[in-house]
Formats: sequence, structure tokens, C-alpha cells
Amino acid sequence: MKSAFSIQWIKSIQPRKQRKYRFNAPAHIRSKFMAVRLVKELQKKYETRSLRVRKGDKVKILRGTFKGHAGTVEKVIAIREQVFVSGAENVKKDGGKVPYPIHPSNLLLTTIVTDDKRRFKKQKSEEK
Repeated sequence: MKSAFSIQWIKSIQPRKQRKYRFNAPAHIRSKFMAVRLVKELQKKYETRSLRVRKGDKVKILRGTFKGHAGTVEKVIAIREQVFVSGAENVKKDGGKVPYPIHPSNLLLTTIVTDDKRRFKKQKSEEK
């Protein structure tokens, strides 16, 4: 197995190669890992099952400590595959609050920001 990134690793069923693929992926491919499932109504409206999450979207947390909590996305770090949702915070011993990172696979998009034209470029080109 080569040490450099290779697109062929995605076809491997071996867990070690899958982990290596995700860990060594370049930034433009890592951003594709940030896809979050849409609510049924939005799936029908945009004719897609998932979209990349971005700041300002409203999401519901499906797994983990904050399961069932809904809030807006405050920050997205694509390189580390982390999403920070408002209200999902850990309390430190001194009383300070630290934002809690959540993996995109544990989220559900309920409302999306529509001010970005490029975000829906793919859907619009298919309609024409």
C-alpha cells in the first residue's frame, strides 16, 4: 500500500485502508465527508438525500450526549470533520463553556441557508 493519497483506496473493503483513505485525503475531498442527511421534506424539495453542512444551517443532533438537541451551526472544520452546534457545550470546572465538536454523520439538517448560489448549482444544472 502506497503512503501517498490514492483514489483507489475508496474501493477497498479493508478497514485499515478505509481509515488511511480518510486520514490522508486532501482538503477538497475531506470537505465531501461533511455531508449531512436532510429531513424528508427537504429531500423531496431538493431531490437529494444529503448536502454539505455550512455555518447558519439548523440541525438536530441524533447521537451522543446532546441527542435530541436542535440548534444552528456555529462553526465547521472540514479538515477535522467537526461541526459545532449552538447549545452543545461542555462546562469546565471553572464554569467556562467549551464548544463540543460533533461528527456530521450524527446530525440531521432541518433548515438550510439558501443565500449561496453555488450550493445548489448541481440541482439547477440538472433541471435545465
